[in-house]
Amino acid sequence: YGYVDLGLSVKWATCNVGATSPEDYGHYFAWGETSTKSDYSSSNCPTYGLSYTELQSQGYIDSEGRLTPQYDAATANWGGDWRMPTKEEMRELLNNCTWIWTTQNGVNGYNVKGPNGNSIFLPAAGDRDGSPFDDSGNYGSCWSSTPYDNYFDYNAYGLFFESGIQ
Repeated sequence: YGYVDLGLSVKWATCNVGATSPEDYGHYFAWGETSTKSDYSSSNCPTYGLSYTELQSQGYIDSEGRLTPQYDAATANWGGDWRMPTKEEMRELLNNCTWIWTTQNGVNGYNVKGPNGNSIFLPAAGDRDGSPFDDSGNYGSCWSSTPYDNYFDYNAYGLFFESGIQ
C-alpha cells in the first residue's frame, strides 16, 4: 500500500482501507471493528456503550489508550506497521496542512497539502449510520484509534469534514 510523507510526524496512506485509488471511498468500519457489515447500528456494535475502563479490560485499547492491533482496521486489513492515526496525528494533519475542497477524477473531497508540499486526497465518502450511505460527495469522516477519555456510545475521536468546514 502506498504512503505519502507530508512532512509531519507520520506518513499517511494514499487511500482508505479497502480502496484501490485515492478517490475510491474504500470500506466503512464501526470504531473498533475490522470488517464491513450491511447495517451499522448501536445494537450490533460491540464497543457501543463500553466505558474507557471496559475498553481496556476487554482488550480493545492498550495502556496508552489506542486501539490494539486486532481491533485496528488498518492493521487487521493491511498488516505490517499500518495502523489508524491517533487523535494527536489527526490534529497535526488538520493544523499543519493546507486543506482545499476540490473534485478529483469526479469525486469531491479535500486535497490536504503538507508543509513539505506533498499531498493526499480525502474523498467525501459520507458515513454509514444504519444501512444506507449518508452524505457521500458532501461529507467525509475518518476514525482515529483514540477513544474519548470518557468513552460511551460511539465517542471516539475522528476527523469530520465537509465542503468549507473541517
